[in-house]
Amino acid sequence: MRNLFIIAFFSASLPLFAQDSSTVFPLWQNGAPGFENRKNEKEEAKDWWVKNINNPSVTVFLPPKEIATGAAVVICPGGGFQTLVFNAEGRDAAIFFNSLGVAAFVLKYRLFRMENSPYKPEHVKQDIFRAMRLVRSRAKDFNIDTTRIGVMGFSAGGEVAGWVSYHFTDKNFSNPDAIDRLSARPAFQVLIYPGPLSVPDSVAANSPPTFLLAANDDECCSEPVVKLLEMHRKAKVPVEVHLYAKGNHAFNMGYRSSLTTIKTWPQRLIDWLKDNGWLDKK
Repeated sequence: MRNLFIIAFFSASLPLFAQDSSTVFPLWQNGAPGFENRKNEKEEAKDWWVKNINNPSVTVFLPPKEIATGAAVVICPGGGFQTLVFNAEGRDAAIFFNSLGVAAFVLKYRLFRMENSPYKPEHVKQDIFRAMRLVRSRAKDFNIDTTRIGVMGFSAGGEVAGWVSYHFTDKNFSNPDAIDRLSARPAFQVLIYPGPLSVPDSVAANSPPTFLLAANDDECCSEPVVKLLEMHRKAKVPVEVHLYAKGNHAFNMGYRSSLTTIKTWPQRLIDWLKDNGWLDKK
């Protein structure tokens, strides 16, 4: 009953959280390496999207202290690397995690498919690796456990999350500092209709336990879930998969859907997080 209450509270409370968290940390103090001269270029935002991201950052959403578990997650919104679906796949997911006592950090990463973008996939990889390391470096400030920092991604953001989860031993930095010497490995991974770039050549035995979810009628992003399932099973890395018959793509946190299975999919994630101890208060 408590978990059903959480989902109901989350859906009903979204209008109360219309303002984004005021705490934003750039990934690099002086701007992204090699692009420092672009750090002050303004982002563009309208309705549900954000673009023109030149100074990548994390926006911090912290749970109430009385329910904080010490766990945390870095959230990567989708948007096809042309925009970021910041509200529906960033802020809303962060509020959901906060209701469970989990700290959330929404990543604004650079967009290499935006028109006239100077960026390449390697720059996005730098962003997610830096975000994981930056959050780890600030663990004491946010009262989080460095062994319980996970990653979540939707669609293209699932590709971003997969890059760090399956390649966390890569360096992916230039001009390294003390933060870059920290581990980028997520403790767990949540991929919601992840794009095909999330699929690695192989899954290593020390890859993080993973939660996968998509709709079977999603022409883009159901196949990566099936492939990842097979690879996880072969590597004997813990994995849970939910593949729904209907839902298509981009149903976000599900609460806008008319489909019962899609509307209630966050409950499946709660179950998985709880069964695996990520919601235990420590």
